[in-house]
Amino acid sequence: QVQLVESGGGLVQAGGSLRLSCAASGSFVSIAAMGWYRQAPGKQRELVARITRDGSTYYVDSVKGRFTISRDNAKNTVYLQMNSLKPEDTGVYSCNSAIMRTDWRTSDYWGQGTQVTVSS
Repeated sequence: QVQLVESGGGLVQAGGSLRLSCAASGSFVSIAAMGWYRQAPGKQRELVARITRDGSTYYVDSVKGRFTISRDNAKNTVYLQMNSLKPEDTGVYSCNSAIMRTDWRTSDYWGQGTQVTVSS
């Protein structure tokens, strides 16, 4: 069974840093682009950052210069380094990826989500 498992959320003061990790486990053939989404209370889920298998990245404007997404293909893991955190970064962060299983079918997978709370 393929799973995405996140870790690294928590409570931090404004200006602080957190590092999120998301590891894929189970039997699969390949992992495509990996992304981090967040959902703040009362708001729609938004794409925060995304990284392709070859390392090309995308960031939403509000996190450019503060967040860095990276991945370790050997460990099937994507990271989100979050610096200079602001209260508006508060939300549930979830990782997402399209993963090709050993039956050669590709499905969209989501992690369970990890809470990030930034206090002012």
